[in-house]
Amino acid sequence: MNKVALITGATRGIGKEIALTLAKEGYHIAFNYRKENEELEQVKKEIEENQAKYLSVKADVSDFSECEEFVKQTIDQFGKIDVLVNNAGITKDSLLIRMKEEDFKEVINVNLVGTFNMTKNVIGYMLKARTGRIINISSVVGISGNAGQTNYSASKAGILGFTKSLAKEVASRNILVNAIAPGLIETSMTEVLKEEVKEEIEKTIPLKRIGTPKDVANVVKFLAGDESSYITGQVLHVDGGMLM
Repeated sequence: MNKVALITGATRGIGKEIALTLAKEGYHIAFNYRKENEELEQVKKEIEENQAKYLSVKADVSDFSECEEFVKQTIDQFGKIDVLVNNAGITKDSLLIRMKEEDFKEVINVNLVGTFNMTKNVIGYMLKARTGRIINISSVVGISGNAGQTNYSASKAGILGFTKSLAKEVASRNILVNAIAPGLIETSMTEVLKEEVKEEIEKTIPLKRIGTPKDVANVVKFLAGDESSYITGQVLHVDGGMLM
């Protein structure tokens, strides 16, 4: 029986690459979307091209009841959830002195509360099955901080504490909980940066390149697989050595 991976924020960027990488590994994929568009249709098409089944559900991760329904539909269709990847995230960057209260709260609600909402609704099924993998996508700025991103950094730092605490709670049931902290990755979020800015950033990275979504997806594949069966409560940096 194929394994089932539930991935949030999988219609583009890192999330899409994670979905396609796991589909190639034989996983059936459940993912959410906020609105119907060409990106959504493209993900569906590419998952099918890898001979995997998919379930797409309109759901906002910051809404607990929508997450509950998303998980229920996944269980109804596939009967289980082997892997949860909490990837959905947003940015609303600004210096704190100028940051709007709603922009701080929205980033926390999507990135951190969304991780709680999805995990809370999935964990019961994994506890009953006595197995499961939860992989949370954090960020290097959750460790180092970054000017202009107090909201984003706080949300990603919170994910790290959440990961380690939950890992201790569920280890006895063979549920592994880990986090990935990507550095600068080539996505739509980084497309807005000017080339000269990217070049300056690359100089600070020991590997002298910006990462790709595939770099992150490969680590998700490892953490989801049997090879990582003795790893839990860890934060894997995928940053080209940026935070060494």
